[in-house]
Amino acid sequence: MPKITFEWRLLPLVFLLFSLACKTTKPTVQAPPNIPAVPPYGPATIKQQVAESLVLQQSFVGFALYDPQLNQMVVAHNADKYLVPASNTKLFTLYASLKILPDSIPALKYAVKGDSLLFWGTGDPTFTHMDLQNTIAYDFLKNRREKLYYLEAPFASTPFAVNWSWDDYNYYYQPERNIFPIHGNVVRFSRKAEGPYATAPRIFKKEIRTDTALHQQRDAFRRAWRTNEFTFYPKHANPAFSVEVPFITSPELTVKLLADTLKRPVKWVKRAIPREYQTLTGLPTDSVLKRMLQVSDNLLAEQLMILCSGKLSDTLSVERGIKYALKTYLADLPDTPVWVDGSGLSSMNLFTPRSIIFLLQKLLQERPPEKLLPLLAAGGRPGTFRNIYKAEVPFVFGKSGSLSHVHNQSGYLLTKSGKLLLYSFLNNNYQVPTADIRNEMVRIVTEIHEKY
Repeated sequence: MPKITFEWRLLPLVFLLFSLACKTTKPTVQAPPNIPAVPPYGPATIKQQVAESLVLQQSFVGFALYDPQLNQMVVAHNADKYLVPASNTKLFTLYASLKILPDSIPALKYAVKGDSLLFWGTGDPTFTHMDLQNTIAYDFLKNRREKLYYLEAPFASTPFAVNWSWDDYNYYYQPERNIFPIHGNVVRFSRKAEGPYATAPRIFKKEIRTDTALHQQRDAFRRAWRTNEFTFYPKHANPAFSVEVPFITSPELTVKLLADTLKRPVKWVKRAIPREYQTLTGLPTDSVLKRMLQVSDNLLAEQLMILCSGKLSDTLSVERGIKYALKTYLADLPDTPVWVDGSGLSSMNLFTPRSIIFLLQKLLQERPPEKLLPLLAAGGRPGTFRNIYKAEVPFVFGKSGSLSHVHNQSGYLLTKSGKLLLYSFLNNNYQVPTADIRNEMVRIVTEIHEKY
């Protein structure tokens, strides 16, 4: 048998042939289509969402988003246009109150003349207020040994502000403005189940009649237009209810309510306010501001501006307080507002989103966040934001505002990346349900919180 020899120099060629034999043919793969990359989430995306929202397309929208660390506007969409702010006006009332009022509300003013105590109102809305549990002025008047004489301080404003809706006189959110509010200037009718209901103040009980007919209007209680006469409609009432109806104010009714509440005589005296007097200190100002903002209490807002005017002169006036605040503390706003009341109930109020941002910035510069943010409504907390922006840790602190065809939000926004942003989101002149506008604002603001 012949001898087989192996040529070692051919080894590289063997490996090459083996690898070629074992190599499999790969299928042909087509190049992917040219898909544009998704742009990063940022100002352009936010502005597009606001400007091109299908929900907001028929409303007039003003939006401003500001970064105080960068000291610049992140997004501005119609930010220089005037819109009706509704209760966002209360942010300006907040600022004026912080600048003008002392740490505690002046509850009332008084002067002692022999065996007589002369006293008059400052505009403090908290006297026997049914939700604020304030007894400071009540205890003072109740326990004084002198005879009580009430003086009516000069008042230059009207019970309703310019352009308030006259036909809202029957609803809790539009009580009258006056010098000495009592019980929040409303009558509260309440019961826990079917049967008799309670009336507070009880003095109004004899002014109520019952109508068992079924009427087109749906109010369980309705006050007459020009008098403090009330009608109860049982067929429009739930088994359990709590209804507040404003009453018509007057000096005569003030002393009548005071006498009934204090259980002692009080007489109205028509004379000039004494030049020398003392001031009784009431609730902490912050506690009143907090309720005003969180539940959007219109009476508190109006009376706070009356209290502000009381620091300027003896004649009390919402308009005077507003004028002074604009001239003294807000002359540097980007756009001069049309500001006519303290609450925002008037549709004549006009503010621009960038002016609201400017105000929010001033508040942040002059009051530390740990003292400012707790005054505002927050998601999941008591107030107007309770059922929106729900989270274990609140990330939106602000003020909402609603009128017919108006729904707005302005405030402070904490993002997951650790930024604190200022925003103002105003919507006017829409016809869709307000819930649709609210949900769209919440969607956009929540996305900014999560992604920016």
